[in-house]
Amino acid sequence: MIFEDNAIEELAKEPSNLIDDYWIKRSPKSTVRETVEKVKQHFGFKKNDFSMDSFEIKKVDKDTDLADKLICFVENFSWEDVKEHMLVMLRSWVFTDWETPFVAIVNGQIVGMVSIMKTDYYPLPEIYPWVSSLFVSEDYRGYRISEKLIDFANEYAKKYGFDRTYIPSEHIGLYEKYGYHYLKDIVNYGNGTDRLYVKEVN
Repeated sequence: MIFEDNAIEELAKEPSNLIDDYWIKRSPKSTVRETVEKVKQHFGFKKNDFSMDSFEIKKVDKDTDLADKLICFVENFSWEDVKEHMLVMLRSWVFTDWETPFVAIVNGQIVGMVSIMKTDYYPLPEIYPWVSSLFVSEDYRGYRISEKLIDFANEYAKKYGFDRTYIPSEHIGLYEKYGYHYLKDIVNYGNGTDRLYVKEVN
């Protein structure tokens, strides 16, 4: 899918289903040009210049500088639907046993996160571990950082003896790219229906 600048500008002027479908929201305070730049970043039309040599993924531990940096990252990220919930989890550190968040770092800056959890937003205690809270900053999308975060979480799960992991999603064709396959529909605590995906990691 290719857009010229003027086409992107037309999309950016008014709310668009296309933009919403790709999780790009135009803030009432943002200009058309700012939204154009955001769309370019999201679809990979504009790339950040960084070497993958400067890229790393780290486990985040309680009461560390990295945990504080992760809280700051979440305070400022654009995923408004989960921001407050994630901040509560991090500030009260609800992670127990093998549960943990991970962060993707470029040049010392957090650019993405994921966590591995016993439970998620579903009344399904028999299903775990969940790969959850996956987010990559818009400026760093298009570099397969999501895939690297998922792979890192799965390798971690293997070390703890798990042979599969689960990811919930509303979308079709997203996590299949990372080796997951559809298992069944599941109902969340908000009474919405999502798709449950599973991947064998052994």
